[in-house]
Amino acid sequence: MDIKGQCWTDEESDGENEPEQFLYGIQGSCAADLYRHPQLDADIEAVKDIYTDGAVSVREYGTIDDVDIDLQINISFLDEEVATAWKVIRTEPIVLRLRFSLSQYLDGPEPSVEVFQPSNKEGFSLGLQLKKILSTFTSQQWKHLSNEFLKAQQEKRHSWFKAGGTIKKFRAGLSIFSPIPKSPSFPLIQDTVLKGKLSVPELRVTRLMNRSISCTMKNPKGELFSYPPNSQAGGHCKNIPTLEYGFLVQIMKYSEQRIPTLNEYCVVCDEQHVFQNGSMLKPAVCTRELCVFSFYTLGVMSGAAEEVATGAEVVDLLVAMCRAALESPRKSIIFEPYPSVVDPNDPKTLAFNPKKKNYERLQKALDSVMSIREMTQGSYLEIKKQMDKLDPLAHPLLQWIISSNRSHIVKLPLSRLKFMHTSHQFLLLSSPPAKEARFRTAKKLYGSTFAFHGSHIENWHSVLRNGLVNASYTKLQLHGAAYGKGIYLSPISSISFGYSGMGKGQHRMPTKDELVLRYNRMNTMPQSRPIQSRFLQSRNLNCIALCEVITSKDLQKHGNIWVCPVSDHVCTRFFFVYEDGQVGDANINTQEPKIQKEIMRVIGTQIYSS
Repeated sequence: MDIKGQCWTDEESDGENEPEQFLYGIQGSCAADLYRHPQLDADIEAVKDIYTDGAVSVREYGTIDDVDIDLQINISFLDEEVATAWKVIRTEPIVLRLRFSLSQYLDGPEPSVEVFQPSNKEGFSLGLQLKKILSTFTSQQWKHLSNEFLKAQQEKRHSWFKAGGTIKKFRAGLSIFSPIPKSPSFPLIQDTVLKGKLSVPELRVTRLMNRSISCTMKNPKGELFSYPPNSQAGGHCKNIPTLEYGFLVQIMKYSEQRIPTLNEYCVVCDEQHVFQNGSMLKPAVCTRELCVFSFYTLGVMSGAAEEVATGAEVVDLLVAMCRAALESPRKSIIFEPYPSVVDPNDPKTLAFNPKKKNYERLQKALDSVMSIREMTQGSYLEIKKQMDKLDPLAHPLLQWIISSNRSHIVKLPLSRLKFMHTSHQFLLLSSPPAKEARFRTAKKLYGSTFAFHGSHIENWHSVLRNGLVNASYTKLQLHGAAYGKGIYLSPISSISFGYSGMGKGQHRMPTKDELVLRYNRMNTMPQSRPIQSRFLQSRNLNCIALCEVITSKDLQKHGNIWVCPVSDHVCTRFFFVYEDGQVGDANINTQEPKIQKEIMRVIGTQIYSS
């Protein structure tokens, strides 16, 4: 039944519902003694037309002029690993709850905004960022929005479609208005569908990666005309969607544009990040001073405390990487980003400021950070008090080390890659959704394989925050570029182990014979090795990454040294750490079928269910 023809009456409570409140879903109802603005009914109906009946639900309050509108934002388009890193449930919609005046709707007060996932009770930090974005969007729209203004916009739409019938019939033919379409494809519209309705013979619908919609029309002369969804630059996630289908559809559309790119924008100022290699996987605060100050109010510190409790091995690794970069003779180049930390004694100033770098003071604070082993053996608050006594900047620095990491790192369980011969194995995903999507597109075209990337641990502090970059012919280059510009990889473990030991003034790569001798010595003297620990015991660390690389013609193979000049064609997958100069098996070849099978076994259980 059409909403406008329904009888909206207040129903009696059956004892299970709250007094004076009742949730109205697909059917809907209303209080008989309260006037309900017809534009609200029209906008609710538009949501059902363009999405589904279940995409909107209504909660009325029997004696007050308020109404809650719950909009279901489908996020199933997110990749599984992205959803895991962002701590969202991709199979459950995000609920956007707006509270309007029932009788005034768009002429009433600005609606309040709530964002949540019903089953995601803890750690839904993404909802905080999205709420801030949508609250700002609503405030900006409310400056010029009214019921009359919206009615005028919709009348323009109806006049455009007047000769061809209703918008619903038009949508059925085009299938372009639903961001998560009910049909699995976007068909090319035949001339017979459009004859007599449009003055152009062909219309093709293009769906962009950020879920915005654009139409490309070809006139009889073959020239192309682009009709973006609004008047701003087409395809940008901050474009303001059309109001022609009502405010509710507009804010749903805007939400769908913003969600896939949340990691590209600062969670405080909502301006794009300026990173060396583009955006990273996890949303983060930018380095602008005002944002650093404001970030203290967004709950990041409680999140950091939780990380120490639940991901202690990862925190241990992050601190070790930070220490290695800070102690390096190349720290002025590789210790990037430099921390932005608010002075706990003076919240209006920065104790650590990228514009006024003080490596000695930073080193002193880092030396006062207690070992993660100690931190997990007592109350977190007590540990914080102890660190504050040693150095009041130690704990804020630890929080920055944790919160500034923009990669998804998880310690692998016992079902790890046994041929790597280390207990310190991590799943490492650092690519943002857009890069991962480009990688998967290229993978379908050209295929992929696995190869090692060796780099000294001092370099990984920057890699986790800026991405794996092409350092050839830049100030970051350390080993030379004998085979040209690009990211250097190898299918042979001994070559990457050699690169991983280079740093801190060590510029001679050990030979394979030396690595084999070291590996054999490690395995023939088991009694001399301590019991494998959960945490790192030494500051003498070697590490290599296992990457997935696209096997296109761009990948240059010089024997067992590969060079990939396209950074989008290399994604990190695993990370391995060795202590006290130890190395793994120097004879591993990722191209051997048994090795590839083992990698696929672990990558299947970790990336898609970590």
